[in-house]
Amino acid sequence: MSKNSPTVDLAIELIACRSVTPADDGCQDIMIARLQAIGFTIERLRFDDVDNFWAVHGDSGDILAFAGHTDVVPAGDENQWQYPPYQPRIEEGMLCGRGAADMKGSLAAMITATEAFISAYPQHPHRLAFLITSDEEGIATNGTVKVMDYLAEQNESIRWCVVGEPSSTQQTGDTIKNGRRGSLGLKLTINGVQGHVAYPHLADNPIFSFAPTLVELDQTIWDQGNAFFPATSFQVSNIQAGTGATNVIPGNLYITANFRFSTELTVDTIKQRFTEILERHGLTFSINWHLSGLPFITERGELIDASVMAIKEITGLDTQLSTAGGTSDGRFIAPTGAQLVELGPVNKTIHRVDERVDTVELDQLQAIYTKVMTILLSN
Repeated sequence: MSKNSPTVDLAIELIACRSVTPADDGCQDIMIARLQAIGFTIERLRFDDVDNFWAVHGDSGDILAFAGHTDVVPAGDENQWQYPPYQPRIEEGMLCGRGAADMKGSLAAMITATEAFISAYPQHPHRLAFLITSDEEGIATNGTVKVMDYLAEQNESIRWCVVGEPSSTQQTGDTIKNGRRGSLGLKLTINGVQGHVAYPHLADNPIFSFAPTLVELDQTIWDQGNAFFPATSFQVSNIQAGTGATNVIPGNLYITANFRFSTELTVDTIKQRFTEILERHGLTFSINWHLSGLPFITERGELIDASVMAIKEITGLDTQLSTAGGTSDGRFIAPTGAQLVELGPVNKTIHRVDERVDTVELDQLQAIYTKVMTILLSN
């Protein structure tokens, strides 16, 4: 018989599934079986190659939804792992394996917390739901965004949403995310004229042409941020040019870059200011833009208050609100008007070799989730 808690045992079962995005590899079957056993109605929603489900307990009232993903990023070179990434084990109190922190530990805590809550409050006056996808770590086009479209068609709306992303920094519960910056990516092509390096007057080197522009882009202050968000940032992630030969001036320069932006700016404003800078430098160019998500924020209210209270009671910590980090599926849920927080374990090892989570803190997370449900749904 296992000496682990039910939450840790379930996390082990989920981590053992090799659910590299967008594969689910049986994780959702495990979760659905547990939810059906306590009276949830399940709707499986498969879009293209992505498995999703929407589960509801209760017939009426406002909805508190747990949202999360069963897919994980690739493990990379598995020989670099101390233990095989899909053979979870506990070492010195840490549960090791791909997805332990991001976010199968949270999924396990959500399930066992729900089991505990429904056992205590079988006739809760509001509804409890799960929105689970296997398409968060990838391009995220057939996951949560499609489920939200489906719910809109059913005239269904979420009032409170807890996303199990690993929000904490040093100890589970020390930080919760109540918003995220927007993410606007771009692929920029600077056009020049290819030629022989010995005859530069017959060519136009786009690397030299773009260099002053790059300096200006780096030094541009896009905004000052606000009470919820840091200032907007612009980063270049890749620059590429040339044929590989040392005696050829390239004809084109290709730049991949990204804006992480606050609510102080709109997408159109960013595009306009960026384009104006390029035009002022006399460049010939083309741009392909990709919007991954708009910024969103949940201000203090019922959900944040419940989360802060639960964390304080279970851990003794005074949690901090943050909007730092990358994007999450919260970007598809919050714009519908839902109060949303991301509340999960420590994020130090996510996406890294030897990903792990503290088993004691995983049980604390289960208790936090249970308390949040009790505050919001029991009366």
